[in-house]
Amino acid sequence: MTHAHPPADETRTLKPEARSLRANLVRTIRGEARSSEPWTGRDHFSKPVLSAIARVPREDFTPKDAPLRAAYANRPMPIGCGQTISQPYIVALMTDLLNLKPTDRVLEVGTGSGYQTAVLSHVAGMVYTIERHKLLADTARDALHLYGRKNIHFRLGDGALGWAEYAPFDAVMVTAAAAKPIPPALIEQLAPGGRLIIPLGPLHGPQMLTLGVKDRAGKFISRSILPVAFVPLVSDGLSGLEN
Repeated sequence: MTHAHPPADETRTLKPEARSLRANLVRTIRGEARSSEPWTGRDHFSKPVLSAIARVPREDFTPKDAPLRAAYANRPMPIGCGQTISQPYIVALMTDLLNLKPTDRVLEVGTGSGYQTAVLSHVAGMVYTIERHKLLADTARDALHLYGRKNIHFRLGDGALGWAEYAPFDAVMVTAAAAKPIPPALIEQLAPGGRLIIPLGPLHGPQMLTLGVKDRAGKFISRSILPVAFVPLVSDGLSGLEN
């Protein structure tokens, strides 16, 4: 895809501290990948995923008053509206588990700060991202526009309902925890052969990062990956589905 101007991370001069912190974050994620291999089945993440982590300026997607070192710490961070920016290792893991190709079209449920969106935009061909909090949606859109990404579509709305106009998607990522079952619309909008990654479980209770695959015949099969802790997925469309 041709950009009107190069991505911001390719045009600005990084401070030596930021360059060092990004490199250290990638090393930390490599170590976490090796440590978590018994759960994830992966002892390393793909080169495109780690390259995206190394390129995206996480400080541009964290609160403006956050210290630079805090932006590159391998932990989540509050971003307002009761939401968080995910731990970088989890961002890398969820992205890697989708097995994305450069031509893939991804639905992201929960734009949040836009950091995960930015990472996806480097690995996939097109990202369709939905956020229900207008303040977060506006802030993320501004940050991503400043970053210079041109392969992202934004929507303000209920992410559990998906985005039927652009379906089917090669992959779906949900960045908030849903009580079982997985929102049916997200499975319906997943293309045959597509992959879906989602945290499942209650707010105050065990949550499990879950990976689902829809086979060529349309059958959806999921498996647990590892325990996680996410903010809850809020949706008017899930009434009566939770158990």
